[in-house]
Amino acid sequence: MDQPVHPRRRAPAKTATKTPKAAAAGTRSKAALPRTNDPERTMAEILAVATQEFAAKGLSGARIDAIADATRTSKRMIYYYFGSKEGLYLAVLEESYRSVRLTEGELHLADLAPEDALARLVGFTFDHHWNSQDYIRIVMSENMQRGEYLAQSKIIQKLNVPAINAIRELYERGVAQGLFRPGLDPIDIHASISALCFFNVSNQYTFDLIFKRDGRTPRALKQRRANIVEMILRYVRR
Repeated sequence: MDQPVHPRRRAPAKTATKTPKAAAAGTRSKAALPRTNDPERTMAEILAVATQEFAAKGLSGARIDAIADATRTSKRMIYYYFGSKEGLYLAVLEESYRSVRLTEGELHLADLAPEDALARLVGFTFDHHWNSQDYIRIVMSENMQRGEYLAQSKIIQKLNVPAINAIRELYERGVAQGLFRPGLDPIDIHASISALCFFNVSNQYTFDLIFKRDGRTPRALKQRRANIVEMILRYVRR
């Protein structure tokens, strides 16, 4: 398939001599144009903007036109890379999970004592979810779709295997050292961590409104983070 022609490609430059001011303006104009010869960068920019669009409006409300305008590309280019609106949505879902799993892999949990490793993982999950709220909204949106699009992914299970393996490894070390009680399921531990950290973002507005509190202050977040870490540690300890 031929590469789509970018709609904003500039005409060949004139040979007339430019003043320094005009030359500088031309340089700024060229710098503002997207790099059509850098597909990876273009796709990354599209995914970043699409994440915000889908997180804010869901699959049905998101508009490819808005994503194209924000990335200074075209609908044709987006469809060239992702096939369709639904294909872009699935790519956003996969990239959202890939990003968190890649960062988890940098925690070096195997280098820490079991309790320290678990505390670091829980704290990271809390921080990631709070600082990446579009991720939570994307996951909420897909749950509203009953997982219809994520079920079409050929890589989602593989992406999440390392997360469970990391918990299994630190948990088994903790059991072997007599620190953690035996018989727990690593997937259930993962679910408990996710549930506590997810709720803190997904229900923040309704919960604060109902109970007339502000759980989004730095002090409140710090305390909530510490409480969740302690709850998980108490759950797995002997």
